[in-house]
Amino acid sequence: MMKWLLVLPALVAFAQCFHKIPLIKGKTARESLQEKGIWEEYRREHPYNPMVKFYQSGTESMTNDADLSYYGVISIGTPPQSFSVIFDTGSSNLWIPSVHCSSEACQNHRKFNPQESSTFKWGNKPLSIQYGTGSMTGYLASDTVEVGGISVENQVFGLSQTEAAFLAHMAADGILGLAFQTIASDNVVPVFDMMVQEGLVSQPLFSVYLSGNSAQGSEVVFGGIDSSHYTGQIAWIPLSSATYWQINMDSVTINGESVACSGGCQAIIDTGTSLIVGPNSDISNINSRVGASTNQYGEATVNCQDIQSMPEVTFTLDGNAFTIPASAYVSQSSYGCSTGFGQGGQQLWILGDVFIRQYYAIFDSSTQTIGLAKSV
Repeated sequence: MMKWLLVLPALVAFAQCFHKIPLIKGKTARESLQEKGIWEEYRREHPYNPMVKFYQSGTESMTNDADLSYYGVISIGTPPQSFSVIFDTGSSNLWIPSVHCSSEACQNHRKFNPQESSTFKWGNKPLSIQYGTGSMTGYLASDTVEVGGISVENQVFGLSQTEAAFLAHMAADGILGLAFQTIASDNVVPVFDMMVQEGLVSQPLFSVYLSGNSAQGSEVVFGGIDSSHYTGQIAWIPLSSATYWQINMDSVTINGESVACSGGCQAIIDTGTSLIVGPNSDISNINSRVGASTNQYGEATVNCQDIQSMPEVTFTLDGNAFTIPASAYVSQSSYGCSTGFGQGGQQLWILGDVFIRQYYAIFDSSTQTIGLAKSV
């Protein structure tokens, strides 16, 4: 009995440091636009440019990703006002719509009202975030931000005054960036960095689990690793650059044969991108090798009957092989089937949600490593 008494306090202490934010897998912009019958027109006007957020100078960026579907709820202010946000490891700022925004995208999302928060303070700097199809502009401010039971006081964040039109079709109200301060607009200290600096998490890491098809079950854990979400060993991969969560990729192979990234390349683990994105020629090569044909929008379509016979694609990261089966890289909808390999045009690869659904991802800022393990 004595042994149990000694163990219990440790368990209680540990439980308090384990902060989980459930992510909802919601309707994507593509789905809501298809339902309205305006998807074709919309994507002609707003071509997908996933690399925009990685090649900006001085401003922080996102893109019109029509397939993002995971978001969680945070609150800002005293008393708290709630917002749904995309937890984005490919950017570093937090921003949400404000009552001072009159754009269409602000009308159908929750808006923060500074006058209703007793802890709110305006900053003295404007904020501009570039998108693939326009931008969000606004102002910096600070307030108490609550994420998964952790309250961060005096967190600097952006309040939008104008927003790009495509944001009207996204389920989330705003973005919570989880990359490094080095790429933050206006050098703002990101939310997770604030948690670490103030000792609000027991370990300086966070981990992400994205469920496959079910709406429930996905989560971000701040300050810990949830071992129920993975099986086998965690492979720890050093960052090649502590800006984005960027690592060395050795090769991309199908049936042991190199199909892309010959001689090595750079990859970013990005929860804020839905697909696996790479240079145009490499992605064309992968798509043709798996039997896909590319349409006028650069989307690689396949016959849904062929999924069972399509090959696996293996991404080797710092000597560790990570394999993605066709059942994971092909998305199926009532409109047909397409692969999750998207053209990005530049040398950088983005391993987005298609990859992270297969591999539980741990982001350790103190050792500057990413841990990956097979999701269950």
